[in-house]
Amino acid sequence: MAVHTREAKLDLVTKHIKCFPDFPSKGILFRDICPILKDPGALTAVIDLFEEHVRQTHPQVELIVGLDARGFLFGPLLAQRLGVGFVLVRKKGKLPGPTVSVAYKLEYGEAEVEVQEDAVAPGEKVLLIDDLLATGGTLYAACELMKKQNAEVIGCMVVIELKELNGVEKLKPNTLFSLVQY
Repeated sequence: MAVHTREAKLDLVTKHIKCFPDFPSKGILFRDICPILKDPGALTAVIDLFEEHVRQTHPQVELIVGLDARGFLFGPLLAQRLGVGFVLVRKKGKLPGPTVSVAYKLEYGEAEVEVQEDAVAPGEKVLLIDDLLATGGTLYAACELMKKQNAEVIGCMVVIELKELNGVEKLKPNTLFSLVQY
């Protein structure tokens, strides 16, 4: 059964987000997107909603950039629908060939993300995509990585935004589009 309205699509997506208390540690309520991936209708609804947003708000997009690893699940499907390319932003040491990287701080420690040196052209208009925005560290680092490549970040998109963690503040001046907010 096809879901046609925006509200019905959002409802379907929300119903397929499963919550796991105290995972990965006590006090954390983990939002799991695996049920979305298992259900073809819910997955189609996610990509439909992203596609509608991009076509209305960012028709100039030239490249979808997905974050390791769940951005890899939604990004290629969206890129294919839009008729644009898809690029991976991975954790340090996971990509072959020459790469460009950016280090960023985590709650405890530091991490690095990288992209292949020739993956993004200077001036290319890119949208970044991931499954979830929490504190914003990884998405912020990916935006910085795109700036380092002289790409133009025209926005960020996530399936889930955890509003209480205020990760959107870290992304400014970049805009965020989220399907579901908690």
